[in-house]
Amino acid sequence: MLDAIRWDSDLIRRYDLAGPRYTSYPTAVQFHGQVGTFDLFHALRDSRKAQRPLSLYVHVPFCANICYYCACNKVITKDRGRAQPYLQRLEQEIQLVACHLDPAQTVEQLHFGGGTPTFLSHDELRQLMAHLRKHFNLLNDDSGDYGIEIDPREADWSTMGLLRELGFNRVSIGLQDLDPAVQRAVNRLQSLEETRAVIDAARTLQFRSINIDLIYGLPKQTPDNFARTVEEVISLQPDRLSVFNYAHLPERFMPQRRINSSDLPSPAHKLEMLQRTIEQLTAAGYRYIGMDHFALPDDELAIAQEEQTLQRNFQGYTTHGHCDLIGLGVSAISQIGDLYCQNSSDLTAYQNSLASAQLATSRGLVCNADDRLRRAVIQQLICNFKLEFAEIEQQFNIDFQGYFGALWPQLQGMAEDGLIRLEREHIEVLPAGRLLVRSVCMVFDAYLEQQNRQRFSRVI
Repeated sequence: MLDAIRWDSDLIRRYDLAGPRYTSYPTAVQFHGQVGTFDLFHALRDSRKAQRPLSLYVHVPFCANICYYCACNKVITKDRGRAQPYLQRLEQEIQLVACHLDPAQTVEQLHFGGGTPTFLSHDELRQLMAHLRKHFNLLNDDSGDYGIEIDPREADWSTMGLLRELGFNRVSIGLQDLDPAVQRAVNRLQSLEETRAVIDAARTLQFRSINIDLIYGLPKQTPDNFARTVEEVISLQPDRLSVFNYAHLPERFMPQRRINSSDLPSPAHKLEMLQRTIEQLTAAGYRYIGMDHFALPDDELAIAQEEQTLQRNFQGYTTHGHCDLIGLGVSAISQIGDLYCQNSSDLTAYQNSLASAQLATSRGLVCNADDRLRRAVIQQLICNFKLEFAEIEQQFNIDFQGYFGALWPQLQGMAEDGLIRLEREHIEVLPAGRLLVRSVCMVFDAYLEQQNRQRFSRVI
């Protein structure tokens, strides 16, 4: 079993820099407009030839209410009628993409995100799932990982029953904070009772996994009131927890301009919140997976990390990194072999492209040899906290220390500081460095010096 993480305030102060979350390498910041539908069709053909299994991500952008902290691609509207034109274009996209794949390619993983997927009516959800089943090889034996993001204010027992009937077996529940003052400050009023009702329904209906999202660093939060939220959440016994650091970037995300910056907790209070949360979750038996994620020891993510098979992609930590990821809907990102591509983030542009029978691919990137090598290095570090040089040398036919010789002084400095253990054969991220694993990965990022760090959140 991996050692527990160790809190080291001095290391955190020194290495808490702004940097990517590495749901991909190269990151989406490197995407460019020279990648288009031709590249996507070529990648889909390769996927079909290789008969690779699939992971589908479906983006539903609509929300009835705005949460001021939100940085997702969303459309705020009370008009439920706006969903139907979008679904028509989404179904066109499903059909256009699926015809380039083999019906034998199974969909091992499916995730509906948003926005709020349950903005859709029951009939619309049935319609969308029927269309996906018509064009993709979705599993019918409940063995796939089929998840959906839930806003408990938009779901009830009948909603949960419908989702289970449609084949979903995992739910991710947005909660963020239970304190009424915090909820008012971010315009998300959501009671513990609403959340508990959805979780009770999920358990009764035998959903396989329940994840709860929390955010620390929101306005009006204090170490004490956030600790109370964490205590209540532990009593709900989710299988997984995501505890995100709120990044206040009002210049990039307009809804955040409604947050009074004087209400935000100080950096010292944010660190205290994180430290106390880690202590509470560890005492309750949760394992730190990495990058804000915690799971119970018998969860698939924890087991995969033990077995060093954990992977990471645009859906976060996953046991399905071997699948080709196909993103469907506005702003959705695909990762197919060495191709990353993203649909237009503008709803009108997305719908207009498909109205013209064209896919809405707007930008992307094709990995080169150096990208593939560094991607493998970062993947090992961020998922397993360990990197065996021999595996990389064998896979890419390089001498590791020779290839990355220019980075050695930085790595030696991190070793002297106690973030990592640097040996001739491997790098191991030490317990004090695990919270800062992004900082270790950043050493291997060839693009980072060219980028504006203000585009990224801080590590802690």
